[in-house]
Amino acid sequence: MGSVERHLRDLRPTGGDPPVVLVPGIDGTALLFYRQQPLLSERFDTVAFPLPKGVDESASTSAPTDTPTQMMTMDTLVASLAQLVEEISNSGAILLGESFGGALSMSLALRRPDLVRGLVIVNSFPYFDERLKLRIAPWLLRSIPWGAMPIVRKYTSDHLHSPHTDAADIAEFRERAKSIDRDSYIRRLQLLADYDIRDRLAEIEAPTLFLAGDRDRLLPSVRWARYMHERVQPSTMTVLEGYGHVCLIDHDLDLTDHVVPWFDRWHGT
Repeated sequence: MGSVERHLRDLRPTGGDPPVVLVPGIDGTALLFYRQQPLLSERFDTVAFPLPKGVDESASTSAPTDTPTQMMTMDTLVASLAQLVEEISNSGAILLGESFGGALSMSLALRRPDLVRGLVIVNSFPYFDERLKLRIAPWLLRSIPWGAMPIVRKYTSDHLHSPHTDAADIAEFRERAKSIDRDSYIRRLQLLADYDIRDRLAEIEAPTLFLAGDRDRLLPSVRWARYMHERVQPSTMTVLEGYGHVCLIDHDLDLTDHVVPWFDRWHGT
């Protein structure tokens, strides 16, 4: 993994609190942290982590043989995230993971607990139990022209956004979503078929904050947050009332309202 683009970093010259690494959902772009990163950067050093790209295992391989593409696995994603944390901090980082990013963040906490000072897990899960969706979604995504996806997103907004999300924020979401790489997106969906850390949750040692929107129509986020909170110690759980799955773009949600009190409590500042 190469260095993260500088515009995705907000690091103080003298350091300070453990840095916060923003780990995106299945879109992988890290562009949807545009509203929360400036707010978090008032208190923490922050780095957004665009997920490395990888090929859809079912896609045709038409690339030249002299430009190989690495097959994406959860292990390679964990290794890339670990490399980033080691690059920016000598004492670990707080990982703030949304949805798929929460799954990846918890996987790193299990693999390299020395690198994780804390976890903030937003609308995520330890296992994706809607197996039919996992089988059908890649096929559907390959069958729909990728250029038509903005139209598809227009008609699936109810399943993604909060009921009160501003039209301007939805428009910004759709514009940024144009940067999503289809093969990488499909490959991440495929990885969820083998992802299951339910039996390992008690091994997570890092203080953890679970945040879940009660209007999430994409995932049973509150149910999963409660499930994880009961098994991860020490942890705290907060229900984000009135918020849907893609809630971090909402103009009235400030993650510092939840993250800063949690951080001060667990880190004794």
